[in-house]
Amino acid sequence: MPRKLETDRWLFLSTLALCLVGAVMVFSASAVTAREQHGNGYYFLLRQLAWLTIGFAGMFAMINFDYRRLRKQALVFASLAAVFLMLVGVFFLDKSHATHRWIRLGPASLQPSELAKLAVILFLAWFLEMRRRPGGSGVNDVYQTLLPAAGLVALLSGLILLEPDLGTTLEIFVIALGMLYVAGLSEKYFLTAFVVSLPIIYLAIVRVSYRYDRVMAFLHPDMDPQGRGFQLMQSLIAVGSGGFSGVGLMESKQKLFYLPEAHTDFIYAVLCEELGFLGAALVLGLFAVYTWRGLRAAFHAPDDLGRLLALGITLMVASQALINLSVVLGMMPTKGIPLPFVSYGGSSLFVMLLASGVLLNISQQST
Repeated sequence: MPRKLETDRWLFLSTLALCLVGAVMVFSASAVTAREQHGNGYYFLLRQLAWLTIGFAGMFAMINFDYRRLRKQALVFASLAAVFLMLVGVFFLDKSHATHRWIRLGPASLQPSELAKLAVILFLAWFLEMRRRPGGSGVNDVYQTLLPAAGLVALLSGLILLEPDLGTTLEIFVIALGMLYVAGLSEKYFLTAFVVSLPIIYLAIVRVSYRYDRVMAFLHPDMDPQGRGFQLMQSLIAVGSGGFSGVGLMESKQKLFYLPEAHTDFIYAVLCEELGFLGAALVLGLFAVYTWRGLRAAFHAPDDLGRLLALGITLMVASQALINLSVVLGMMPTKGIPLPFVSYGGSSLFVMLLASGVLLNISQQST
């Protein structure tokens, strides 16, 4: 008699709770801005709810879709081809915020770099499982495994870097390295990758003026509080103003045109101001639960495909959350990385929920 499949309640509830917190905070952080810019205080909330609806539909579809069917080579390469074409296509479209990151579809927009993270996870899980099978070339074979894997990751990451989007590029490398490590990659190759990446990181940061300014603002935000240090200073003021229990929901002062990107990249600062340490700790706890259950699903998965998929998805969510929270708290230079499930943004929200559906399906199959 086949075993009854059960959904991981902790993983599902933590995902749901983060989305609910996100919807509330998006409205709180954006209502004034939405009224000024669009004449409707509910503008960003309604768009976020629309993406939540689409995202949850995708998540429930993936919960009931056996992840082992993702093993099909045609599906893997079709997803890669679609993402590649979109990443190339954005360069032929008009810029938005001085970057080529979005594909506009009427009132909606799509960010291909978000889909690229999921495509890389799927490809590496499928590819590394193939190499780890009996008779396969193994993970440490330079020509059969490392060069094809590194080449694909470098190709997609290079296109994203040209948009430009250094944050997502670095996040894809973190995900890829984590998956390769768990698959059994020798430590000597990590050292090689580190050495090779140093001059690239130097050129991408020090030789690009606005990125260099961000690093200087991170190191010395008080030296130019009205210029390059403004966003970080306003974020820290918001976080510090919340105290233990916060100033109250909807009562943030920093969101009133002081803190840029209050409902997107810096929504956690508004949350800290309004809900204080208690609200901030709750969100941290929810991400900790998500990471715990995601890793549990990975290490109890019945096969390498499930193990690597679950690990990649968990790394994607956890690393993105860690980067965003570190930026808001002044522990990293400013990067345009949204807080998963919480920040306003349709592409990120949809990808995170779709990936969570795959993760929940793997957890059902866990031994």
